[in-house]
Amino acid sequence: MFVLNGKDVRAALPMEDCIAAVRDGLIALARGESEQFARFQLKPASAGPLMGLMPVFRGGAEPIWCVKDVLVAPDNRVRGLDTHQGAILVHDGTSGELLALVDASAITALRTAATSAVATLALARKDARRIAVVGGGTQARAHVEALRLVLPHASIVLWARESDQPEQVAASLGVACAGDIQSAVANADIVCTTTASRVPLLKREWIAPGCHINAVGASSPAAREIGTDIVAASEFFVDSRAQSLIECGELLLPIGEGAIDAAHIRAEIGDVLAGSHPGRSDAKAVTLFKSLGMAVEDMAATLRAVANARDMGLGQHVIWRSA
Repeated sequence: MFVLNGKDVRAALPMEDCIAAVRDGLIALARGESEQFARFQLKPASAGPLMGLMPVFRGGAEPIWCVKDVLVAPDNRVRGLDTHQGAILVHDGTSGELLALVDASAITALRTAATSAVATLALARKDARRIAVVGGGTQARAHVEALRLVLPHASIVLWARESDQPEQVAASLGVACAGDIQSAVANADIVCTTTASRVPLLKREWIAPGCHINAVGASSPAAREIGTDIVAASEFFVDSRAQSLIECGELLLPIGEGAIDAAHIRAEIGDVLAGSHPGRSDAKAVTLFKSLGMAVEDMAATLRAVANARDMGLGQHVIWRSA
């Protein structure tokens, strides 16, 4: 069995490679080459982290089963740890043999931002040059890195409510720091929300015509970063239609309010990437990509990290079962 810790993943999987891998993975899913299963979220009755179990299967000449176990512990910020902890298991899709064990925190950080970058290229206006990142944690940092790669000439401004020193966070990333969220998103062509907020952060009147929004932070039926006013006015895209109808607060709460119905989902982002859906309708439309984070993205990033690590001589080979 091949083992990659977080340090190995970060060395073996540059963001540019992760973006390419995630794009290919989403297209493969849209074409039916992979099969993604519902994510299970488990919450203990006593206090403790939420556990998510995320399985996916890739067919073809070299079939693969992959499953991520991820634990979400919001209080990890005060412990100096990533809020997402866990492991990704890669199995041979024919024999079931365990092939690799990979740190899930590092993969999650990279593939989430990579997915937003892919969605931005697919849905944002081609002349987009102003980016606002809302948040100051791991995902905010990863989003700055990813969006810089795909839009190198864009300006980036950050606003972080949860950080005690947002100016230092912004300075460390080489971006501007906004004094408040409204000024951060004013006139932005692209907005990325990467927070732990359970209630809407933005107002419709703050969002410029033609803006593209990547909503990343919330992933439960009762939580949302984007309110009904923006969702109802947007062209709404998702990474998984099926999973969105289970746990996407940005979709389920407006449906419960009677503002929209399930048909408000225009398409999965993979359909846009594969060319079976045109994406945004015109330059003035507000597009919204709701990123729940799917196992197919984890698998794509993990397999690229493993391949790169083998070529680079990184990782460890562990004897999992004696002869």
